[in-house]
Amino acid sequence: MHPTVTRVTERIIRRSRDSRQDYLRRMDALGRQSPHRAALSCGNLAHGFAACQPGDKQTLKLMNQANVAMVSAYNDMLSAHQPYATFPDVIRQAAHGMGSVAQFAGGTPAMCDGVTQGQPGMELSLVSRDVIAMSTAVALSHNMFDAALLLGICDKIVPGLLIGALSFGYLPIVLVPAGPMPSGLPNKEKQRIRQLYAEGRVGREELLEAESQSYHSPGTCTFYGTANSNQLLVEVMGLHLPGAAFVNPGTPLREALTRAATEQVIRLSRPNGGDLGLAHMVSEKSIVNALVALLATGGSTNHTLHWVAIARAAGIHIDWDDYSELSRATPLLTRIYPNGDADVNHFHQAGGTPLLIRELLDAGLLHEDVDTVVGRGLRAYIQGPVLENGKLRWRPAATASADSSVLRPVSAAFAAEGGLTVVEGNLGRGIIKTSAVAPEHQVVEAPARVFDDQSQLAEAFERGELNSDFVAVVRWQGPVANGMPELHKLTPYLGSLQDHGYRVALVTDGRMSGASGKVPAAIHVYPEAARGGPLSRVRDGDMIRVDATGGQLSIALSEDELASREPAVPDLTGNQSGLGRELFSWFRHGASEAEKGATLFFRDHND
Repeated sequence: MHPTVTRVTERIIRRSRDSRQDYLRRMDALGRQSPHRAALSCGNLAHGFAACQPGDKQTLKLMNQANVAMVSAYNDMLSAHQPYATFPDVIRQAAHGMGSVAQFAGGTPAMCDGVTQGQPGMELSLVSRDVIAMSTAVALSHNMFDAALLLGICDKIVPGLLIGALSFGYLPIVLVPAGPMPSGLPNKEKQRIRQLYAEGRVGREELLEAESQSYHSPGTCTFYGTANSNQLLVEVMGLHLPGAAFVNPGTPLREALTRAATEQVIRLSRPNGGDLGLAHMVSEKSIVNALVALLATGGSTNHTLHWVAIARAAGIHIDWDDYSELSRATPLLTRIYPNGDADVNHFHQAGGTPLLIRELLDAGLLHEDVDTVVGRGLRAYIQGPVLENGKLRWRPAATASADSSVLRPVSAAFAAEGGLTVVEGNLGRGIIKTSAVAPEHQVVEAPARVFDDQSQLAEAFERGELNSDFVAVVRWQGPVANGMPELHKLTPYLGSLQDHGYRVALVTDGRMSGASGKVPAAIHVYPEAARGGPLSRVRDGDMIRVDATGGQLSIALSEDELASREPAVPDLTGNQSGLGRELFSWFRHGASEAEKGATLFFRDHND
């Protein structure tokens, strides 16, 4: 193993020892009670299978066959989740073929960040993760199940499903992807049209046509944002079937993988002799594997929140120093938009996750000795699925990348480091994703321009007031202030200014989209402004240094000068109600800081 990976893993194990042991103790105690429906009264059980067909009722009475829960985030609003409409029938048929039963246990909410970007609804986006976790727990609380399948893909949805399912970690659980849509308008062209629109050089009709050519059919959006980062990380953790992440929806291979996932989770169930659940597969080593994969591929910065919360649900404590230290040891092996021109279909065709996993394993950057849904050892994941005469088979990964502009071996990496850096100083602590930021843009020292929301910056751009070097400070965007929406609307404006030769950077207590890229952005900065953090004391003209190479985030004021300033008082009345926001004040008041997952769960007493 690489010494850095070993050192970070051992540190996480030590840090998590008590909470991890307590979690596993609780899960093992619950697991010994299986099958759980045996403990139900006759009235309970009759309610549980009242709507089943007679054959399924008989199977569920006997207790010696598995009952598989389906928890799905299906809806028609998300192109990625629309294919899930047909999955329950496929899963039921596959379960019947194994002599078992599958029941749709519950649905979870699933919002499309692509629809809500820049809109008030985006202020519910992050909190939806915790709602999804609770919805998953409600679905599984009926205590009828021996295994579960989780049907979800996108941004907050996979983290929410996992957090909720980990409370039932004694059950074997497999995540079932639906796959990306076929490639549409190239991402680089889409980005170009967005910037032209921001500059007023094309109109709404041209922009809508470009967006419609990019997002054009059922399936996950093809850029490497949070949704596709979810899929890759889950596969590297061994919670998908090998090579399942990026097979397109609506294909015979995708349906075969869904059937196979059903059959495999049944094999893992206690009625079929299994004794390991999700709790054993989400371990310190598999969490480190996920972080390494995130860094090796330049994945979404949102996972500096989500994977912290997922780990905590399994009794494991990780922090941003773990990400940063692993980043310095992890080479960047992919160029997928926004870190390059290719999309996830091109990545999959170049060799995809099987080739990536083999490269990282052979370099000692991934732990091989982990439990997965297909057995012990991650080497099972260096193969990909194919259909041969209608039968699902797995073939070894290609020996070399089919496109070295998209996926490379460790020996010819795009960069020596993974491109995620912790920055800190007298403005607080945050992170910068540098995998798409050119070296000449990674250090910016310039006067502050302070904005209270992203619309103010857009308006200043349109008035021509930003044609200079500056650091945009966009504050009151943290979980306490307004739910921590993504600030995707900023990307074309700042990108345009950088392209015109100005040195610009962003500092914010909010999030950027998983598709953020070439402009240096110190994000998730805490203490957030709404909690009295230093950002609340910044004024226009203050000199700010954003240094991704040296890990510095500072304002050119002494500690006494900064502390003596009266913090600004925000007007947050516009964020408190409308489009359901009034229902989520409990999240805004109670969320933990960003480095602890920005969650209501797993809070420490000093949060």
